[in-house]
Amino acid sequence: MDRTDEYQEHDEPPPAIAAATLVIFRNARSGGPPEILMVERSSSMTFAGGAAVFPGGRVDEADRDFASALGAAGEDQRDEWAARIAAVRETLEETGLVVGIDQRPSLEHALEARAMLLERKELAPVLTEMGWSLRFDSLLPFARWRPKHRHLRVYDTRFYLADLGTGAVDLLVDQSENTHLFWASAAEALALADSEKIKVIFPTRRNLERLAQFGTFADAAQHVSRFPSRMITPFMEERDGAPWLVIPDDAGYPVTGEPLDSASRG
Repeated sequence: MDRTDEYQEHDEPPPAIAAATLVIFRNARSGGPPEILMVERSSSMTFAGGAAVFPGGRVDEADRDFASALGAAGEDQRDEWAARIAAVRETLEETGLVVGIDQRPSLEHALEARAMLLERKELAPVLTEMGWSLRFDSLLPFARWRPKHRHLRVYDTRFYLADLGTGAVDLLVDQSENTHLFWASAAEALALADSEKIKVIFPTRRNLERLAQFGTFADAAQHVSRFPSRMITPFMEERDGAPWLVIPDDAGYPVTGEPLDSASRG
């Protein structure tokens, strides 16, 4: 199949799997730009196998039910809250980090919560048992990506930003999906990708380039106030006779495309 066919226009968009991912900031211990948590996916994974990505995963029906139980008004708010719930849940499961709640749990409590989540598979009973409450406003909407091609699994992924601030944190690898967790500034992650020490797919590269603009989490929050989260759908464009995969040029991204032949889809 010609790769250009993956991105052709269609009358109806393909069905998409709702997903959420979390870009977690922490202050660099030696100063300089904030560090971001990346996870390397197992090479056996169907989507983005072997790639370095941000923690996250698909939205489950239990996440939607929890959003409704919390009082989500209407389908749009339910979907938004469910995505934030999924981001919190997947991050705890994949990394052992507890984010997006009002409390500041100890490492011992975080480990207990993760073990409980792995057993029960839902976030709601874990929060109830631990006496924790969600804080949706601590997850800052950053972007939403949804491809339009029909020949690959399609995810409708909402990206959120969260800030850990200062402090050492212990991480745990979910061996079923990930093989390695690491902290790096956005610029460092891009350098690792350029030297082929890690693999990044097209959306991750574009978002790392955008994140590399920020010297602090406050800078990122200010940027988002100027470029609110919006749907990003890559499309094909010919440049100098060659096909390029590109995104809109008014969404806050400093780099908006690359040759299709070099773009890694996953």
